[in-house]
Amino acid sequence: MGALMSVGPVGPEAPEPRWAVPPVGGWTADDLDTLPNLPPHTELIDGSLVFESPQTLFHSRAVDYLKWQLQSLAPLDLEVFREFTIDVDFQNRPEPDVVVVRAEAVESLRQTRFPASSVLLAIEVVSDESVTRDRETKPVKYARARIPHYWRVENQDGRAVVYVFELEPATGAYTSTGIFHDRMKVSAPFPLDLDLTAIVSRRRAADPQ
Repeated sequence: MGALMSVGPVGPEAPEPRWAVPPVGGWTADDLDTLPNLPPHTELIDGSLVFESPQTLFHSRAVDYLKWQLQSLAPLDLEVFREFTIDVDFQNRPEPDVVVVRAEAVESLRQTRFPASSVLLAIEVVSDESVTRDRETKPVKYARARIPHYWRVENQDGRAVVYVFELEPATGAYTSTGIFHDRMKVSAPFPLDLDLTAIVSRRRAADPQ
């Protein structure tokens, strides 16, 4: 990760792929809006470009389910988006799988990011290649950005498990407030009662093998 491949013609006459050389100090958050030929859902982590790997069925179903459930239950002063970048600092512009923001942060249909200060909840659905980022790197950055709530969703033997964290004001770090398997009932950032078994099919939930 951390480099950019220029997309061009393919076939025997195609030139060799060209990789952009990062500037001294790495890319910045603004570069995501101007660099050409970036793959969809490219993130910026510590000045390096991070590209999305092929999406699993579990990841797709989990993101869809949580986005629509939160959207249907959120108060009118909040909005819910999937796979939308947020500005943490000038070298970090991650893209949570689902994000809950204050409605006033939505300024234009052409905007490409939200300030971290507008985010109430960031959710990451863990993939094989994102385990370290979602368990270690991103929670630290989200906590430093003072995002009050962070959820990590994992596939545990074919069942969704949600790890819930809340920012502890005194330490500025996340503290675990619950681990949920089949049913998730929380009061923050707003009341939710979710059937996590709906993320996978009935057949898969009954027999993960």
